[in-house]
Amino acid sequence: MVSLKPPKLDQKITPVLSDDQIKACAGPDMWDRRGEAIVRLMVETGARAGEIVGMMLDDIDLKTGMATVRRGKGGKGRRVPFSPQTGRALDRYLRARRTHRLASTPVLWLGDRGKTFSYDGLYSTLRHRADRAGIPDFHPHMMRHTAASRWLAAGGSEGGLMAVAGWSRREMIDRYTRATSERRAADEARALNLATSDARPHHEAPECSGAS
Repeated sequence: MVSLKPPKLDQKITPVLSDDQIKACAGPDMWDRRGEAIVRLMVETGARAGEIVGMMLDDIDLKTGMATVRRGKGGKGRRVPFSPQTGRALDRYLRARRTHRLASTPVLWLGDRGKTFSYDGLYSTLRHRADRAGIPDFHPHMMRHTAASRWLAAGGSEGGLMAVAGWSRREMIDRYTRATSERRAADEARALNLATSDARPHHEAPECSGAS
């Protein structure tokens, strides 16, 4: 068995979410606002589900547009940026959060019916919004794949993506962006404009047919 090579397995491609699917999470009540803030934060920062669940109030800085991930994989914390749009979604949630009976607790996300917010609560929240947006076969890891693909599609650097996502190995980029790699390559090819010119050199005269 030592001399045998392991079989090559098919590489699974995880789809990413479209802008319309991401926007479908918005709504008027506190739970909709919580869901929108979570979705926007995850698809911009690439934070893992466990990292999101573990966030505290003090981890969100609306003035600077930065969030602190304190419970990163391998015990490594990091700071991640978020956009003004996500900042507004977070602000709307925080305002609604003040009416919750656990508003004085330091955790960022509060659960419904007076409960704390766990991984199961996060999964249920995301699953509910995915069903409402008509997203088939949804799982929370799609958010991380979406974040990585959106970063590169917008022109972000690979080094920046690794820092934000908390990756130490370059191959993680290929793993998380495989679904959109061909689209990015096509967009890059169009921007490079690699087509050859149809114009003939000036010294070449066109061939003429027929007698004068």
